[in-house]
Amino acid sequence: MNDYEKKGMASSPTEHVTSRNVRKIAEVERAALEKRNLGERIADKFSAFIGSWTFIIGQTVILGGWIIINLLARAQHWDPYPFNFLNLALSIQVAYATPIIIMSQNYQSRLSQQRNHLDLQINLLSEQENTEMLHLLRLICERLDIDYKNRPEVPALVESDELTKMVQHIEKVVEGNPKNDENN
Repeated sequence: MNDYEKKGMASSPTEHVTSRNVRKIAEVERAALEKRNLGERIADKFSAFIGSWTFIIGQTVILGGWIIINLLARAQHWDPYPFNFLNLALSIQVAYATPIIIMSQNYQSRLSQQRNHLDLQINLLSEQENTEMLHLLRLICERLDIDYKNRPEVPALVESDELTKMVQHIEKVVEGNPKNDENN
């Protein structure tokens, strides 16, 4: 048993760090879920139910039963073919379900956007840290008289690119937006 296992922690430093990060992410997720208002909570539960096999199978049984009973009934047809009452009921269901599902999707979209912003911030910080480390390594190489200048990728890696230039490049290359061609 290693020191980490004795302390009730993961079996290696990497597992410990990973476990800590997973706990932090879970805390952030819980906090986001707790911040939802009542409408968002209801919309999420409703969307989860509507998107479940329980609902699909239940609705299929009800609709199939409705149609079969109305086609086979000899006496009282409460909704004869073409099933106008059934169409009305389904239309009302859709009229309410659609905005509720969209409310849930809007919440998920906001949450996703927050995650994307956090991811961008972390990536930018990481890029800045890497640039600084490369700068320090270059200084060490100069101090130790190690020739690094013959490597063509070194100058490009040492320079920190501005975020605006990166976005413009993405628009130009990936999205086919020629708007910023004259700047590059």
